[in-house]
Amino acid sequence: MTASLTSHQSSQGSFGRDRHALERAGLRPLVQAPVRTPLHLVEPEGQLQIHTSAFRGSFSSVLSQAVRSAGLGSRVVIAQFLKGGVRQGPGGEVQLCGGLSWLRPDVPACVSEPDQLETAAAVDAIWELCSGHLQSGEVDQLVLDEVGLAVELGYIAEHDVLSSLKQRSPALDVIITGPSIPPSVMAMADQVTQLRRGF
Repeated sequence: MTASLTSHQSSQGSFGRDRHALERAGLRPLVQAPVRTPLHLVEPEGQLQIHTSAFRGSFSSVLSQAVRSAGLGSRVVIAQFLKGGVRQGPGGEVQLCGGLSWLRPDVPACVSEPDQLETAAAVDAIWELCSGHLQSGEVDQLVLDEVGLAVELGYIAEHDVLSSLKQRSPALDVIITGPSIPPSVMAMADQVTQLRRGF
């Protein structure tokens, strides 16, 4: 068995002969494909959704949506600003579905009257926690139940709600439920769902 080694020069000559043979045959070498810039993935963009009605009752459909999202792996926080009776507060969050935290103020009953000092402090504690979630990006979905009514009763300042919503994390979905949503908040919404009685 014999083997022959060719020099670098003879391989260069072979390449030149091959190129001339291709040109005589009317064939051209492949053109270098242009370099394409890689695709830019779009970052997720959260939405501000409002579910409102003239009566209390817009929460149940949002609750099922939140539970479903948490069951699929999203980090969800539900804050019910005026629902009490369970003496819960920020330290007593209820954890559901692995990724769902449920907050209520530490008050002895549901809130329907303004100017109650104990209630003001309890609602403010929940709002401070939610305001932090709006800016941190630590959660995927934040449900603010009856925040409009809390504004109307004077427990949360409207400008605080607006400011926090404007500065929220870009990928965060915020769902506001309940009656009495301020028009300034409604104007910011990506989607507004209004429930009406059928009679």
